[in-house]
Amino acid sequence: MFDVVSKKINRILLKLSGEALLGKKPFGVDPDVLIYLAEEIKSIVDAGVQTGIVIGGGNIFRGEGLAQSGIDRVTGDQMGMLATIINALALQDALERQGLVARVMSALKVNEVCEDYIRRRAIRHLEKGRVTIFAAGTGNPYFTTDSAASLRAVEMEADLLIKATRVNGVFSQDPLQNDDALHFESISYDEFISKKLSVMDTTSIVMCRDNNLPVRVYDMNIPNALFDIVKGKNIGTLIS
Repeated sequence: MFDVVSKKINRILLKLSGEALLGKKPFGVDPDVLIYLAEEIKSIVDAGVQTGIVIGGGNIFRGEGLAQSGIDRVTGDQMGMLATIINALALQDALERQGLVARVMSALKVNEVCEDYIRRRAIRHLEKGRVTIFAAGTGNPYFTTDSAASLRAVEMEADLLIKATRVNGVFSQDPLQNDDALHFESISYDEFISKKLSVMDTTSIVMCRDNNLPVRVYDMNIPNALFDIVKGKNIGTLIS
């Protein structure tokens, strides 16, 4: 098991869902949520933690959902990838307004608005203390942004993958719909997979397991929780 107390966390990959940016809005991006997230991220960057971010696009388009409505799955996923770029640019702006230096790197080529993803350049950005936002998922259809987060975390040699959600960790059932849902303080990769828990997809967890990358799932709405996690506090659920 990963020891969050004794192991110093120098580099993390933070996974944010697109829905996290909705706030109280039915669609798009809530500026107040952007400010809140930027302040939370600034707290760990100021503490010296190298920070990469993968963000989803579900607040604008979700490829799988579009496919269910009749749109070609590949086309739907490509639309979803473009949505993540919009979110990444919005987050970059919020971070820069907090005085941080941020870079957006895309798995799709959109050179007019952000950089292409190049692994060695991304690592250099992190080493320089720049918040690096990875957009457009993996650049391929049929792969979720959770899988993209695991991939980028492994490529960046992150110490920890942190998944921000609306609930504080992993539960046996959706705690927003079931009061009897059991909370896991920690859980193994294999147990997570065998129980078919849905907070992250199986492909993502398998990649973390095969590369011995621990995952921390927490409630993004708890102030200072992100800072407390990188300082070793046991918040949410540890998957390892």
